[in-house]
Amino acid sequence: MLDFFYDLNSIQQVILATLFTWGMTALGASLVFTTKKFNQKYLDFMLGFAGGVMIAASFWSLLSPALEMAEGGRFPAWVPVAIGFLLGGMFLFSVDKLLPHLHPNTPMKRAEGILPKKRKRSTLLVLAITLHNIPEGLAIGVSFGAVAIGSPSASLAGALALAIGIGIQNIPEGVAVSMPLLRDGMSKRKSFMFGQFSGMVEPISAIIGFLAVAFIAPLLPFALAFAAGAMIFVVAEEVIPSSQENGNQDLAVISLMLGFTIMMILDVALG
Repeated sequence: MLDFFYDLNSIQQVILATLFTWGMTALGASLVFTTKKFNQKYLDFMLGFAGGVMIAASFWSLLSPALEMAEGGRFPAWVPVAIGFLLGGMFLFSVDKLLPHLHPNTPMKRAEGILPKKRKRSTLLVLAITLHNIPEGLAIGVSFGAVAIGSPSASLAGALALAIGIGIQNIPEGVAVSMPLLRDGMSKRKSFMFGQFSGMVEPISAIIGFLAVAFIAPLLPFALAFAAGAMIFVVAEEVIPSSQENGNQDLAVISLMLGFTIMMILDVALG
């Protein structure tokens, strides 16, 4: 275990991977400097694409390796994976009910969480995307942690593919925060700062997931499935509904299929 903690190369890989995903969030947020009006169809396309990437990553990068790792254990392979998956969804469900947040393009009266009316709209928007980034960071951290402990079902290329996929889908998340704030009258600089700030949680949650693997190595299938369940909750609860609420359902579905396909190719080709 001590060797694990002092494996600075592995920790650096996790930090670099999540700095990349954070940077992609900032890239999306930076679009406020190019225009004041953002094409809603383009945003819905990007959100649908993000949903497809997250669904594919949940299976190819998390659930499939988890099932392989669980083979030959005390219980059938599906038992720890199913339990971890459901608990991951329940964890995000609980956080969703407690953390004050506001989804993009939603009026303040529909803010969610405890005491949402005591928060500013900008803060609630950032908290919404921050909530979504928690499972993404955990997924990256656990994936790199599996590689660090030498799991035969994990590979560095697979972990990198996951980070690339999550980074790509972070672009629309940055847009989804910064553009509504700009439309609400906030300056471009502040809109960008709030938009990119939502990605800060990914390096933090990734380090937590990475270090936790040292203590729960026998439960690694559970940890991977937990991250997958949390990601699927985010997709079903927010990403897909947001991509379809403006009348662009067909476009959103097509982009979701495209995002799923690209992430699948990335994971299979690199993993």
